[in-house]
Amino acid sequence: MTDQVLTFIENGVGRIRLNRPKAIHALTPEMCEAINHALLEWAQDDGVLAVMIDHTEGRGFCAGGDIALIANSAKADCVEAERFFHVEYRMNHLLFVYPKPIAAFIDGIVMGGGVGISLPARFRVATERTTFAMPETGIGLFPDVGGGWFLPRLPGRVGAWLAATGSRIDGADCAAIGIATHYIHSDKLDAIKARIMADPLGMGEILDENAEVPPSSKLEAYRAEINQLFASDKAEAIVAALTADGGEWAAKQLAVLATKSPQTIKVALRQLVEGGKKTDFADNMAMEFGLACAIIRRPDFVEGVRAVIFDKDNAPNWNPATLEEATDAMIDAIFAPLPPEKQWTPLPEAASHI
Repeated sequence: MTDQVLTFIENGVGRIRLNRPKAIHALTPEMCEAINHALLEWAQDDGVLAVMIDHTEGRGFCAGGDIALIANSAKADCVEAERFFHVEYRMNHLLFVYPKPIAAFIDGIVMGGGVGISLPARFRVATERTTFAMPETGIGLFPDVGGGWFLPRLPGRVGAWLAATGSRIDGADCAAIGIATHYIHSDKLDAIKARIMADPLGMGEILDENAEVPPSSKLEAYRAEINQLFASDKAEAIVAALTADGGEWAAKQLAVLATKSPQTIKVALRQLVEGGKKTDFADNMAMEFGLACAIIRRPDFVEGVRAVIFDKDNAPNWNPATLEEATDAMIDAIFAPLPPEKQWTPLPEAASHI
């Protein structure tokens, strides 16, 4: 087992505490495996009545996955990267179908893999310190870990905007669009967790009793523009709408999109269309695993990680360099199904919903 995540039972509550503060609790394959192991054991343990996911210390809940590991593997044979995606997506699915109530406390930074470990939970508690984003198009990846399921189910076109631009939103925004089920000030969380451990079956009622009216959502001011200007599932049409609008907000979105991988903007928008049609979360995760296997073999992922994570020059040389050059045939190839022997499957115990 690993000390990067602490899994233990306390007063009838299964505790999952992310414990990599120097990495803002970014997930590793070992952490995902430990979480899967604990959840499967607790599912069969009548003494475990509920599950809580939080982090030990530091300024974030979970900043994502171990991107350096994935990128280094992508430069080589991709084996480790694919193993990571496989076990992480199994964790995302297990959380989604889990039979016992789960509360995730998304206090601080929650991005990428942190979204994947929290959005499947029944209860999602945001605070004044929450910063939520799916910033993957900025490194040539795509909003995975279930983004294809969750983002198209957000109100209006907010999901498409978040996916394409990687924009950051706060806890009040998360509450306004349903990413968070509860908004509670961070200084109250310890007391609330203690109350839940005293009454695990009352988890939902305790959170409801302590929920606060969040501050006004800054995102609300732009909801109409998001719905209008990001109405299309085609990246070129979104850019055309933003250009024609000519307003300050639209110009800011154009500037942001210009920094992202054209290929993965298109992948993300199509991913949300495909995921929005699916009726089974496992089918979405199987699609995303196929996308992950294809994307890490394209030049943009390694280049994006170099520019943003390793060299930090923030000057990626995207290939293809423009939306027009990211052809339908190229995107179709990324969405091509994997051969049967490579396809993703849920954990056997979770396939039957435990």
